[in-house]
Amino acid sequence: MLDTTIKGLHHVTAMTSSAKKTYRFFTDILGLRLIKKTVNQDDIETYHLYFADDLGSPGTDMTFFAFPGVGKGTKGTNTISRTGFRVPSDASLEYWRERFEEYDIAHGEIRSRFGKRYLEFHDFDNQLMQLVSDETNHGMAGGTPWKKSNVASEHAILGLGPVVVTVSELEPFTETLEELLGFKETLPPEGSVHHFEVGEGGNGATLLVDHQPDLPPALEGYGNVHHLALRVADQAALHHWIDRLNEGNFRNSGFVDRFYFQSEYFLAGPHILFELATDGPGFLQDEPYERAGEILSLPPDFEEKRQEIEEYVRPFDTSDANTQRK
Repeated sequence: MLDTTIKGLHHVTAMTSSAKKTYRFFTDILGLRLIKKTVNQDDIETYHLYFADDLGSPGTDMTFFAFPGVGKGTKGTNTISRTGFRVPSDASLEYWRERFEEYDIAHGEIRSRFGKRYLEFHDFDNQLMQLVSDETNHGMAGGTPWKKSNVASEHAILGLGPVVVTVSELEPFTETLEELLGFKETLPPEGSVHHFEVGEGGNGATLLVDHQPDLPPALEGYGNVHHLALRVADQAALHHWIDRLNEGNFRNSGFVDRFYFQSEYFLAGPHILFELATDGPGFLQDEPYERAGEILSLPPDFEEKRQEIEEYVRPFDTSDANTQRK
């Protein structure tokens, strides 16, 4: 039987001012694995870096474009405003608060929202992120911590957690979540923030919708999120969703083969780009587990352009990652 349900979060893609700095931040500080070092398939002059769990499991990765010459983004409304990551327990948040202080990473205080503890922080580009405790979590399982991480395994990031989407008009966006995508508002709002879950639910399948009608619109650039991807099982499910989007007159890309997964992009709200992406075939189909992410990997259709691509993207070394960490 065809499974067409949306299962949860697949990945978040953001923009960075520096591929090298982002690599160091996500591996050395956050302890995630660079599972794939490739290029934007729509702009071969641009790195596309995928940071994930040990196996590159769907639902665990944050990815980055390093567009040459792009300006700094501005914060505001009608944007995917903060990326969440799951950690095992409330005690893990204390571990991370101390770690952020040790590495001089800007962060807030540990707080509670919707019955879960969380800790906000940001990187050198003011990319807004948060850690959310899985202590009371039920639903979608987390990933596998990277075996070579310098983060204590009992506190390691397990995958994506609740992602915050800020909107100027609440009703049309939540209608898209509920009527089209199958999300449900599962808890009463807390202030301006609404809590939605899909599929099995839990931190790996949660969107927090922050209604901010008075903020100016966010402007795209480094330090901001480019798009959010949601999980579907396979190509058959993806084609089902393409048909649904067409029937609903949603502007969308149609079927796109990204080699590591297949996908489709659509506007879920003004300037809010969503993607539906398949769980497979995955990041280890063209590289062995032991070497994944170490060199520039290109899908087969791009191999003939390798020399040209390598002239565009500035190399950075990933082979010394373990020796560079504290």
